[in-house]
Amino acid sequence: MKSVEYSIDDPEFVKSSALMSECPPPERPEYAFVGRSNVGKSSLINMLAGRKALAKTSSTPGKTQLINHFSVKTADMLWYLVDLPGFGYAKVSKKDRVKWDRVSREYLTKRENIMCIMMLIDARLPPQKKDLDFMTWMAEVGLSFAIVFTKFDKLTLVEKDAMLPRYIKKMLTIWSAMPPHFVTSANKGEGKQEVLAFIAQTNQIYRGRPKGLELD
Repeated sequence: MKSVEYSIDDPEFVKSSALMSECPPPERPEYAFVGRSNVGKSSLINMLAGRKALAKTSSTPGKTQLINHFSVKTADMLWYLVDLPGFGYAKVSKKDRVKWDRVSREYLTKRENIMCIMMLIDARLPPQKKDLDFMTWMAEVGLSFAIVFTKFDKLTLVEKDAMLPRYIKKMLTIWSAMPPHFVTSANKGEGKQEVLAFIAQTNQIYRGRPKGLELD
């Protein structure tokens, strides 16, 4: 049986919003990409969309400072892919970091059409307290999320073998089971099919779609 190959069609930047109230109408399923500054959110979004510059990338932590919505299509479904400001270290003032954190958390807890939060983790690093604390917060407020490990191609073969078991061991000291998780490389395209398949499956349980979102 031939396996299904997933791809994103017609990716398009919609708008950047400083506040949740400025975001596009919540009329389609939405997937928010979050993570520490410089974890590779924009690079991963570009890889998933098959576009080199759909989302702006930078080597400077804190480049993304707004809620960025991208309209995409897979199969017969239109949905939003959202790039959020990174948390943790960034070369900006403490005041701005606090503001971004407040806006992001308001968006994540009150945006009713979010189907899943994609929590990006740098595969090169041991489990980080800020990441673990953020995932604990999401669980405490009842948010669904999946873990997406990034920059997997930067590891040696030995490090690749050790990375996931090490993270699972740490997570299971806090959680009873691992959330859905994926290993990716924006440079190599690794993990693209797995992430898009997960989103496609999750889209099928989206309810209350306004008329007009199913495409011919």
